[in-house]
Amino acid sequence: MERASYKPLPFHKLKAGAGFYQPSTYRLMQVDSPAIEVMTDLQQVSAATIGPDVKLSEATQTMIARGVRLLLVVSPDDEILGLITARDTMGERPVKFIQQNGGKHGDLKVRDCMSPISTLEVLALADVLRAEVGHIVATLKNVGRQHAMVVDTDVQRGGESVRGIFSITQIGRQLGMSLQAFEVAKTFAEIEAALAAN
Repeated sequence: MERASYKPLPFHKLKAGAGFYQPSTYRLMQVDSPAIEVMTDLQQVSAATIGPDVKLSEATQTMIARGVRLLLVVSPDDEILGLITARDTMGERPVKFIQQNGGKHGDLKVRDCMSPISTLEVLALADVLRAEVGHIVATLKNVGRQHAMVVDTDVQRGGESVRGIFSITQIGRQLGMSLQAFEVAKTFAEIEAALAAN
């Protein structure tokens, strides 16, 4: 039943020494923890998306505002057209596009530098559910990528849908490793050595 009026809740002064809650997705993990525990689950967190005709500079600002380094590029009806990463917006891709096609950096759009859907490789949720964090680290290192998307069968859409995203940066935080150490680690021995030092 709808109320006719609502009474405001009382405020109180924050006590000295107060802390703050942190998202449970950032609790410390081990390389043998279940991989699903370091995946950003898009059933729990809304996907960071952008349209293909948005300026490249706006894509960078969207990533900064959302605290992510990857945006799904989607059509007006939320169909995935590709993805764009911080590396795509601020790396060599814009320079190469201008060299090949002319124009100015300020005129570039997301579609000019994104990775189209035809080039995207994804992991199956069924495989991820059987994997450990170390498997994901090895997979990302093997292909030299910062991210991996995970798909599952979407009964409502009648096909595949992106269910989650792995980020090497987030995995590094959850393993309690500095990003720099995580990026240069090449083998599990180096990862374990970096973990032992922390």
